[in-house]
Amino acid sequence: MRLTVVGCSGSFPGPESAASCYLVEQDGYALVLDLGSSALGPLQRHLSLDDVDAVWVSHLHADHCADLCGFYVARKYRPTQVTSRPLPVYGPGGTRRLIAGAYGGISEEHLSEVFAFHTVTAGERTLGPFTVTTVRSAHPVECYAVRLEADGRALVYTGDTGPSDAVAALASGADLLLAEASFVEEAANPADLHLTGRQAGLLAQSAAAGRLVVTHVPPWHDPAQARREAAAAFTGPVELAVSGATYQV
Repeated sequence: MRLTVVGCSGSFPGPESAASCYLVEQDGYALVLDLGSSALGPLQRHLSLDDVDAVWVSHLHADHCADLCGFYVARKYRPTQVTSRPLPVYGPGGTRRLIAGAYGGISEEHLSEVFAFHTVTAGERTLGPFTVTTVRSAHPVECYAVRLEADGRALVYTGDTGPSDAVAALASGADLLLAEASFVEEAANPADLHLTGRQAGLLAQSAAAGRLVVTHVPPWHDPAQARREAAAAFTGPVELAVSGATYQV
């Protein structure tokens, strides 16, 4: 698998990156994990929008799904559109309704001419070349962490989550763990919302992950601190997600 970090800023776009968006490619299949605010622009640096095979949305906060509105415009109105087939979009229940409302009141029927919506629940499915396993994460809204497996390799993306036994089990043995770290350790952090860098490192350590990539650090925190916290808790390699970075999993 090839992972490209399109956007990695937590909560809203930062000066160096769009919000959450990750491109995973395998055997010519292109899967977009989340399409957060401002991510549609930099996504086009890495592939044509016509070459996206599916979009997977972890949850319905704007920093993970808002640019589906722009993607609708691109697929509906761009004169050079190659295909008119509805693009598969996998997300929690209510994804179609939320995006229709966010666009400004377009009917769900018109939206479905462009996107074929599929409801994500905890479980396993096949998507292109991937075996996809999802679990509910610890977040105030319905949110799913995802494990992608292909050719004996595994990539796990936590989505947004607080500490979670289900996410820890999902991450077991991952070759690459893409883990959020929105909180810093010294703050009084609410439960079931986000991880600190240290908690991301502990997750990677307990999972015996091959590599940890720390992401979703909001612009008001220092990403280097998140990485230091993670590296103090995980004995494997730790990297900080940056827009444009690529990884072979």
